[in-house]
Amino acid sequence: MLRINNLRLTLDDAIAKRQEISSLMDIVVYKYRLDKSKIKDIRIFRKAIDARHGQVSFIYNVDVDYDKTKEKEVIKNYGNTISISPDLSYKEVESGVKPLQTRPVIIGFGPSGIFASLILAKRGYRPIILEQGYDVDIRTNKWKDFLKSRNFEEAGSTLFGEGGAGTFSDGKLTTLVNDIRSRYILETFVESGANPEILYANKPHIGTDELTKVIRKLRKKIISLGAEIRFGAKVTNFIIKSDTLLELEINHKEILPVETVLLGIGHSSRETFHVLHEKGINIEQKPFAIGLRIEHDQKLINQSQYGRYAEHSALGAADYKLSYHSENGRTAYTFCMCPGGYVVPSNSEKNTVVTNGMSLSTRDNANANSALLVSVNPSDFPSEHPLAGVDFQKKYEELAFILAGKNYNAPVQLLKDFMNDINSTKLGSITPTYKPGYTFVEMNKIFPDYVIDTLKEAIVHFDSLLNGFAYDDAILTAPETRSSSPIRILRAENHESNIKGLYPMGEGAGYAGGIMSSAIDGIKTAEEIIKTYKAKKNV
Repeated sequence: MLRINNLRLTLDDAIAKRQEISSLMDIVVYKYRLDKSKIKDIRIFRKAIDARHGQVSFIYNVDVDYDKTKEKEVIKNYGNTISISPDLSYKEVESGVKPLQTRPVIIGFGPSGIFASLILAKRGYRPIILEQGYDVDIRTNKWKDFLKSRNFEEAGSTLFGEGGAGTFSDGKLTTLVNDIRSRYILETFVESGANPEILYANKPHIGTDELTKVIRKLRKKIISLGAEIRFGAKVTNFIIKSDTLLELEINHKEILPVETVLLGIGHSSRETFHVLHEKGINIEQKPFAIGLRIEHDQKLINQSQYGRYAEHSALGAADYKLSYHSENGRTAYTFCMCPGGYVVPSNSEKNTVVTNGMSLSTRDNANANSALLVSVNPSDFPSEHPLAGVDFQKKYEELAFILAGKNYNAPVQLLKDFMNDINSTKLGSITPTYKPGYTFVEMNKIFPDYVIDTLKEAIVHFDSLLNGFAYDDAILTAPETRSSSPIRILRAENHESNIKGLYPMGEGAGYAGGIMSSAIDGIKTAEEIIKTYKAKKNV
């Protein structure tokens, strides 16, 4: 097929899918002098919004199935914008020859665990998946119960269980990782019920409401391929002899002999981090970021980004991505921006408060929210202990819990009061979305000065880029501390740790940040197993 780049449509031409394809066809035929009768198909490969220069339109890259005998001639005439479409199909690796006596075990059923499971199961390795949390249906009920009752259960937190932490977020599928496996991941989501538009949207997302359905179907597919998934199966010990992993202890009682273990535990598996460190697995400190959530009126963000086009029916809720480099050496940036979304609890332990953002597939809530984070480095941590970053996170999570009333309320402050170091006493035009509730607290009583100072500088700068960002009534909700893992579990080129048979992967191991990059790393780790071992039936 021919890949044609940088086709532009007005909002009106793109308002309906049928009209969208028809309009793209007309442009292709007119601009590149193609014979319409020889075009068998036209598909959108990438679609993005261009809101520069006071105009808003859509920019497309499309694949055109054209007369094969004419392809070289077309490329010769328009080579600057037309090429042969690259092959983005997933390439399976060859199986190794080393006998595998036991089934591969995967710890964690988040993005890395799900896609490692899928790849291994497709190749006949029949993996066993151990997940300490619940399936997605029980997770949803536990989460809803916490929002109403404030009765917190660690195993039922939004960070553990089927789908991982991303299940109760926006289902964002963007990544800075340029990897051919990305297409396979998106196609797999679509096969499991996700909106096909994620295949070409510039910033694809599924939405929490739809993601739970997709994950449920993925689980059933993986089981149908011979895998076994065990929920409520927490790995409590790793039995190691001569630097080789031999057995796993599950729930302090069951012993499971193992040969290959893929470790996809997520960025908040703190108990497991401690067990791994005690067992001699090489772990090092890693930079990450802390901060808060900022909520605006979504209409304000739409107006700032799209101007007079803000209410056009072809446009959904607008988003943004901003960064700032302070003279103090810190970087502040927005992260996991949720258009038309909600601020939600994301703590994994009792007597702590952690925030995150979430959107449904429609992104139609009144508020927009985003993490507003400041970089922190190991030099900020309380010690040189490999897990000191965990202690650093926990300090602010516990402090927030105490200051907000010890009832799982989250600390909240209006932006204008934050900038002037004044405690808020009443809301303005924006109502916080955080449940189960909120308490007015000064942010400078939670965070260190370098975080507060950098946030204030960043807010002023961001307002110069996005008009209204520093809106007086904007809501700040704290703290956001789990944007990425505070550790890295060291591994070799083949993804194996210093303990033979243990393969760290994904976000918890410090090699990813988000659904897509975690899934990619899970696939790569599964491929390392496949390249080394041959599948043995009925093991």
